[in-house]
This record gives sequence, structure tokens and C-alpha cells, in this order.
Amino acid sequence: MAHPTQLGFQDAASPVMEELLHFHDHALMIVLLISTLVLYIITAMVSTKLTNKYILDSQEIEIVWTILPAVILVLIALPSLRILYLMDEINDPHLTIKAMGHQWYWSYEYTDYENLGFDSYMIPTQDLTPGQFRLLETDHRMVVPMESPVRVLVSAEDVLHSWAVPALGVKMDAVPGRLNQTAFIASRPGLFYGQCSEICGANHSFMPIVVEAVPLEHFENWSSLMLEDA
Repeated sequence: MAHPTQLGFQDAASPVMEELLHFHDHALMIVLLISTLVLYIITAMVSTKLTNKYILDSQEIEIVWTILPAVILVLIALPSLRILYLMDEINDPHLTIKAMGHQWYWSYEYTDYENLGFDSYMIPTQDLTPGQFRLLETDHRMVVPMESPVRVLVSAEDVLHSWAVPALGVKMDAVPGRLNQTAFIASRPGLFYGQCSEICGANHSFMPIVVEAVPLEHFENWSSLMLEDA
């Protein structure tokens, strides 16, 4: 859960998000080193009148400052491509959920069950109970088992939406007439909040997402109760 004055990302709750955080730190360190070097060179050039005749016209230096940026780009591109393929990989999911975006709420359908589906609306501010978050709580949470691969099929009924949960490292566009898929593994129990990340209309900021990761036994009990109510 994000908090005021937070500078970094939310704590990772999935292996993919952990990889994304490591890549962010890796790229940020490279940018910091480049910025420090450039600042030093600018300061040295401004603060002294000394010049070096070998630097003014030197093919060796031109070779270095041509090859060095290429090496740096490779150091950034390789881990980036690795994570890109990791995010696209969906191996034997234990559970499949279809998330359908509407103006302005989400509906979820557990396709492995016969009649398990519900709509998820934001809880109005006046109906919140102590401890709940304004504009982020929903009347029905998407409950998933922890430490299990979960596949999410994402689409939309009317306009473009985007199903995004930062702590899980998931963000997938919901396009009418198209079925996109993404996957995640919740590595620990908890509540993970997200919001529609596409400008989808007047109430764009009022269709939150709440993913509740629970142990497998609790998930089975929850699904049984939901099927009985249906």
C-alpha cells in the first residue's frame, strides 16, 4: 500500500515485481554514474582554462565515447528483455479469472468454476468503515490463493480500461472485443490495491481493484461459500 511522501515503489508482493524493482535500481545506478561523470566534466571545463592538445583531436577518445554508450545500452537492454519475457510467460496456471471492465466498475468471473462471478464496485466514502481506504475499497474483492500461478484474462465491455495492481507488477489494458492475458503469483498473503490506469471517462478514478491473497485452504472455503450463495 502506498503512503504519503513515499519516494520509492510499493513493497513487492510477487516475484516479477521483485525483478522489476531490481532492474529499476540497476538502471538508476547507471544513470547516477553517467550524471556524476558528466557533471564532473562540465565543472572541470568551466573551472579551469587548461586544455590538453591530445583531447582536442584524438581518434582514441572518439572510439571510447562511441563504444562506451553502446556497452551501457546493452547492460540495460539485456535485463530488460529478460524481465519482459518473464512477464509474458504463463506456465500451467492453477486458477483463471476473467476481469471485465465497465463504466465504471470491474466484474470478475472464475472460469474454473461453474457459477462463480460477481461485480466489484467502489465503496462510497460515507459507507466506509474505520481502517478502510477512501477511493480504493470495493464491496467484493478478487480473492486468490497465495503462492499459486493465477492467470487473468482482461477485456472491456464499453471503452478502454486498464487492470493494474502495482504491488503485483501487473498492468494490462482492457480493450473491447479483445482478450488480453497476464499472470502473477502472490508470494505472501495480504490486500493489494490498484486502480484503472486508463482514462476511461468521467469516473475513471473511481473503479478500484482489490486483490486479496489468502492461503489455499481459506480460498477453498471462500469459493464454497460463494457457490452456495449463488
